[in-house]
Amino acid sequence: MSRGVDAPSRPATASRAARSAAEAAPIDARLGLARVALEDEPDQHHRTLDLGLARRVFAFTRPYARKRNALFALVVVRSIQLPILTWAVGAIISGPVARRDARATLLAVLGFAALVLFTEIVFHYRARLALELGEAVVFDMRDRLESHLLRMPMRFFVKTKVGRLIGRMTSDIDAIRVAVQDVVFVSTVNLGTMAVAMALMAHAHWQLFLVVVAMVPVFWGLIVYFHKRLGAAHQRAQESFTRVTATLAESVTGVRVTQGFVRQDINGGLFRALIFDHSRYNMDAARHSATFLPLLEFNGQLFLAVLVVVGGYQALHGAIELRVLVEFFFLANLLFNPIPVLGNQYNQALTAMAGAERLFRVLDTAPDWPDERGLPALPPARGRVVFEGVHFAYDPGKPVLHGVDLVAEPGQMIALVGHTGSGKTSILNLLAKLYLPTAGSITVDGHDLAATSSASLRAQLGLVLQSNFLFSGTVLDNVRLGNPAATDGEIRDAARGLDVLDMLDALPDGLGTEVGERGTALSLGQRQIVCFLRAMVANPRIVLLDEATSAVDALTEARLQAALGRLLRGRTSFVVAHRLSTIRHADRVVVLDHGRVVEQGTHAELLARGGAFAALHRELMKEGPAPVEGARGVRRSGDL
Repeated sequence: MSRGVDAPSRPATASRAARSAAEAAPIDARLGLARVALEDEPDQHHRTLDLGLARRVFAFTRPYARKRNALFALVVVRSIQLPILTWAVGAIISGPVARRDARATLLAVLGFAALVLFTEIVFHYRARLALELGEAVVFDMRDRLESHLLRMPMRFFVKTKVGRLIGRMTSDIDAIRVAVQDVVFVSTVNLGTMAVAMALMAHAHWQLFLVVVAMVPVFWGLIVYFHKRLGAAHQRAQESFTRVTATLAESVTGVRVTQGFVRQDINGGLFRALIFDHSRYNMDAARHSATFLPLLEFNGQLFLAVLVVVGGYQALHGAIELRVLVEFFFLANLLFNPIPVLGNQYNQALTAMAGAERLFRVLDTAPDWPDERGLPALPPARGRVVFEGVHFAYDPGKPVLHGVDLVAEPGQMIALVGHTGSGKTSILNLLAKLYLPTAGSITVDGHDLAATSSASLRAQLGLVLQSNFLFSGTVLDNVRLGNPAATDGEIRDAARGLDVLDMLDALPDGLGTEVGERGTALSLGQRQIVCFLRAMVANPRIVLLDEATSAVDALTEARLQAALGRLLRGRTSFVVAHRLSTIRHADRVVVLDHGRVVEQGTHAELLARGGAFAALHRELMKEGPAPVEGARGVRRSGDL
């Protein structure tokens, strides 16, 4: 027979040190940190058990319909087995045992043992299929979420914290796993067992059964009372865990800044405030569960006691046979024992529902532009790029580009210059179709990018962006991101063309060197070189360089400038330029100011014109040349 299940384990209490540190933190600082963690996804009103969400979750089982249906069949069998076992005990006692028929009793006991064995076999396969179905659903959910995230525009990732997405992929989907493989089928087994037990009880003695029916409103009242309280408590606990995850991800990513500004104690105190809040919310959920489940179990035992009194009174007065009363008590035990189990499953269902709500909120977030399925591919590009009346804003009402008109002929190098925030990187983002313009058009060889598939465009672009991002793996692994079919020989030839092969061979394992997470095993200059090489191996028609040589010393920069001159020949390139050496090699310099093109021309023409570019040049010369990281005794021309 089933026994009561305790509430899910929760932290018993926050440590005294953590509590005191959290409470000692300035209130405004604690609230500030919490607001940062929540601003990308505000709390929603909690929807407890939502059948619409449940149907969406259950839809993930459709590819495994045969396994799911077999599981439901086993659940039905399992629901019948436990009451039948109880009934069989009474039948054996009142039958062959009462008749003192040894042979019949032996056969009945053997049959009962076979039934018990069959029951355990059914339990084994029910549990096994439930685990397999849960794992399959979790695999599909994580695969779909990851695929969806990779198709989302940059705007989504700017506004959504990484820790939140990690929470969706891990804790939220794990909560759904419990619902799929445990809550649904365990609850169905127990509800089925209770239904069969009630039917047998009604058949055994309908008067006592009416006493049981009279007790149902008490259980229902308890469930209704705790329904919203438990749902809200679990929602707050999971939301607080998401804040902890988001803040931890940010803290680890920014650990150098934290240590550089000696903020370990301050940030540690703020983080302790968050985990204290998480523990407090967990404690709140645990208190509700610790009240709800024992009350359910107490009421079940109390009602059994009522049955003993009522049934015993009737048995003493000959209104019911003792055999029937014993059988009825066994069945009543089967009816009441699953109630705490169902209460625990209810708690888990609420947790899963909260996770499903947040998961589908991400999956339902559509890209900023329409579905690209069916859009034509960009033909092999010659490289003529035209910006015509382009306006753009990352956030509504805050434009960053105003009517940009720009033409790059095939093979031209365009240098984009201007103060920080003038719109240089935004032009590259639009050309790579990481964002769409709010007005105007961008064309490549006359093909509007808005009506062209992003994949076909980016297959012809070489990107070297400001972040110099590298994935865990070797140098070769990262270089092949742009061209998976590139051989080792082709990569070495490209590195030789860049005049950086000797620098890469000098790494501990050459091109096979592990770069570490985000490339942290390499210096900034080495990461920049790998990104250059990655773009060149892709053999693009259009190259986008964002502050392309900002991380290398003067000697390396000179080598890269010469190599780029050879490798960019015949390719259209847009360079966010900060150095005079880069600008001098450009076919045309485009000067941006507050999102507007204010000047265009060659380096010499713009200096002679004495306009905005000349003013920038004079500012730079007044500041003087800046020393370069890693260059011993070497100074570079100033940045622009």
